[in-house]
Amino acid sequence: MKISIKKKRNYNLIIGLCLTGFFALMALLGQFWTPYSVTSMDPLSVNVAPCLAHPFGTDNFGRDILSRVMNGSGMTFFVAICTVLMGAVIGTVVGALTGYFGGWIDEIIMRINDILLSFPSVLLALLFISFLGPGTVNVILALGILFIPSFARIVRSEMIRCKELDFVKSAKVMGVGPFRIMFVHILPNTLVSMLTAAAIGFNNAVLAEASMSYLGLGVQPPLPSLGRMLSEAQSYLFNTPWYAIAPGVTIILIILGFSMISEGLRAVER
Repeated sequence: MKISIKKKRNYNLIIGLCLTGFFALMALLGQFWTPYSVTSMDPLSVNVAPCLAHPFGTDNFGRDILSRVMNGSGMTFFVAICTVLMGAVIGTVVGALTGYFGGWIDEIIMRINDILLSFPSVLLALLFISFLGPGTVNVILALGILFIPSFARIVRSEMIRCKELDFVKSAKVMGVGPFRIMFVHILPNTLVSMLTAAAIGFNNAVLAEASMSYLGLGVQPPLPSLGRMLSEAQSYLFNTPWYAIAPGVTIILIILGFSMISEGLRAVER
């Protein structure tokens, strides 16, 4: 009797990649071309409802919302990528060193990590920005610092798990140096876990950037930002709801995409 085993399709990963890929392409296109200028005001086209000329309508200054969503999404992705890269690179180095060598340095750094993880990330980001000042670069620095502990913990736990395994002991016997063991032999074993953490990090970074911009601490006018567009749309929510719907739905779908990618990667890891 033949037994056929069909591998279950990872729909979370497929749908998440499609959603994220679509908005990433839209954001990339928005940096080079938009249907209308993202900053030019048109007094004759103020608060125009969605139509063929303006599929997402216009805002209170007559600016095309579709063009601003396309361009503003690019800034959101840029902040998310820079934040996750900063957290992943520094967190990987910190986690590798503390997990492999251990000792009192490991204890001190892990306790600092525990302190950072015990506070809400957005609250700590607001605290950092209150000292650094508003702006895109400062938002990236603040969020990047907050993302270091999560990556450091993942790499540290893998270093502790793997450093006593046979393949690591064999490498030590052959005279391989500790840094090569850490970053060539052990680190590849953390790839799926790191990708899952990166997807969750992107998700949190998008939400945090939108929150910072909503509060006026992120991207500064006249450049568009999804969070700032939501903030500006508050006063016009009942008269021109499309002003808030377009950036709001975009944020939700981007976050949904990254969430589904992280769930899909967890399924792969299992």
